[in-house]
Amino acid sequence: MVIKMVNVVGVRFRTAGKIYYFDPCNLELSKGDMVIVETARGIECGTVVVANQEVVDEDVVAPLKNVIRKADEEDLKQAEENKKKEVEAFSICLEKIKKHELEMKLIDVEYTFDNNKVLFYFTADGRVDFRELVKDLASVFRTRIELRQIGVRDEAKMLGGLGACGRALCCSSHLAEFHPVSIKMAKEQSLSLNPTKISGTCGRLMCCLKYEQETYEHLLKKTPKIDAVVQTPDGQGVVIQVNLLKGIVRVKLDNEQSTDIIDYSVKDIRVVKDAEKKADVDLEDPVLEELKILED
Repeated sequence: MVIKMVNVVGVRFRTAGKIYYFDPCNLELSKGDMVIVETARGIECGTVVVANQEVVDEDVVAPLKNVIRKADEEDLKQAEENKKKEVEAFSICLEKIKKHELEMKLIDVEYTFDNNKVLFYFTADGRVDFRELVKDLASVFRTRIELRQIGVRDEAKMLGGLGACGRALCCSSHLAEFHPVSIKMAKEQSLSLNPTKISGTCGRLMCCLKYEQETYEHLLKKTPKIDAVVQTPDGQGVVIQVNLLKGIVRVKLDNEQSTDIIDYSVKDIRVVKDAEKKADVDLEDPVLEELKILED
């Protein structure tokens, strides 16, 4: 069986944005090159983040759009002018939103490279009837107008900022796509379930909870749970505390002489009886309800 290969380049249009693959059309491109490409919404200017490489044809999402050319000085000038127009368009849209008394928060404005469309990104608590706003904006900009409602995670990604760690937000600096983050992850990592301590600037669970989850899941499988009965070198006892990362469990021994509390390495003990599974917290608990909201 002959495996068909196809040559592609990866292009981004925003910092930490999703990578899209294009047919380089015989152009040899390097990481960091600016290119003009054909996209579903028109002609766009992007940055090459993955240089020419061969991939299996079946791994490519068809149809593969083309790289039209490597950006020249005129193209770069056009891209810079578009950024200036986006700032002006943002101010105008804010005025129009106020005029129409709409309950929406404008987040960002984006011109397509060929100025064929202007996209306005906004957040809102519910649905917004912005038909009159679109007509008003179209009369000002004389081009196609698209208003796109986004979520709070996307808002944080676009606006950027600093996280609790003091570094730039992961979503705005390097995280190309959002991955599901759950309360279960915080529980398994023995983190405080205080909403203010495990939520990011977007008001949702911190994306970084996902980073170490695979390691925690692996350690949980081979580490006795609290209340498990275990056999130690000094006799039988009950696990009262666990340190997953260090691989240490604290055991309360119960023998004829005395009741001692000793730390053991996981490899030095054997589970005699698993701990009984504890019931989940009542769903009516207000704190749990608040935590559930953070998962959205």
